[in-house]
Amino acid sequence: MKTFLSVVGARPNFMKVAPLHRALQSFTDQIRHVICHTGQHYDEKMSTVFFEDLELPRPDIYLGIGSGSHAEQTANVMISFEKVLLELQPDLVIVVGDVNSTLACSVTAAKLHIPVAHVEAGLRSFDRDMPEEINRMVTDVLADYLFVTEQAGMDNLRREGISEDKLFFVGHVMIDSLKYYREKAAKSPILASFDVLPKTFTLVTLHRPSNVDVKENLERILTLFETLQDQTRFIFPVHPRTHARIDEFGLRERFNAIDTLTLCDPVGYLDFLKLMDNAALILTDSGGIQEESTWLRIPCITLRESTERPVTAEIGTNEVVGLNIPLAVEKSRAALNGNGKRGTIPELWDGRAAERIVEILMERLDVNNE
Repeated sequence: MKTFLSVVGARPNFMKVAPLHRALQSFTDQIRHVICHTGQHYDEKMSTVFFEDLELPRPDIYLGIGSGSHAEQTANVMISFEKVLLELQPDLVIVVGDVNSTLACSVTAAKLHIPVAHVEAGLRSFDRDMPEEINRMVTDVLADYLFVTEQAGMDNLRREGISEDKLFFVGHVMIDSLKYYREKAAKSPILASFDVLPKTFTLVTLHRPSNVDVKENLERILTLFETLQDQTRFIFPVHPRTHARIDEFGLRERFNAIDTLTLCDPVGYLDFLKLMDNAALILTDSGGIQEESTWLRIPCITLRESTERPVTAEIGTNEVVGLNIPLAVEKSRAALNGNGKRGTIPELWDGRAAERIVEILMERLDVNNE
């Protein structure tokens, strides 16, 4: 019996581990799958909602790390996770995405000579001001199995000198979740709770420090809302930190003056999927949402200077405009008028990435011959 230990830390990780957990359920006589929740995402109420929505079992291990500076959070995860590894002695550690827990658990496992699998490997924004970029680069150097979502990821890893026998182009587990839960999400009453009809609103997500922690940049985005308010409703689930910045920067009155802008608390995965699926347009600085909107064929305007997911802009529905507000207005109006990017769905984004990953791991770790 092999033990696979999957790490979740922040909300996007849950959607990536859920399909892996489902795929591993076919091999419970050969593989024990243990889920470790580091507690990096400090809103435990939201974490609970995600586990319920995604039909994941309660985590076997909860570290309760909470928030802190990047160094504090990473260090605290490493200290706690090392104890878990020494006690459990897993045969494999699976990390997903690019959060601080991904980096911390990869370093800890590698130093204890435990193989690491990185799901969503090879993505690069080429912007080291983004902490996620550092996390991605270090994790990929340490990982023994690198599971890649798009061709650019394979190209990046080869250019960085990663051995070919570690690279696997498998598709995207985030899309596995999107496809699997879409029907369930369709039953969500979230549109009625906001009193909106399908395709009559713009969904907004913003969390990058470069956007929300810099007054001038948040003001630019506010100008975008003000300019478009005659054409669309906005639904904007707001992170608590962003709420704090709106008040700190003295922008609350301007936000409140936009009659068509609804600020709300973050919502659960199924509710958010229902909102994405029914939006006329998505304005975001998130990486994952660029991918999900491409699969859902929803026009997406990304308010960042670069993307680590170039396939979404090359063939998907994504347009990366930075904080060029006139360009963002032009692209947004086109989308709201029905002339947004149509896009196509990238290769292997078919809902079966987790199955491919498990099949590869079973073979490489010689599970069948135990």
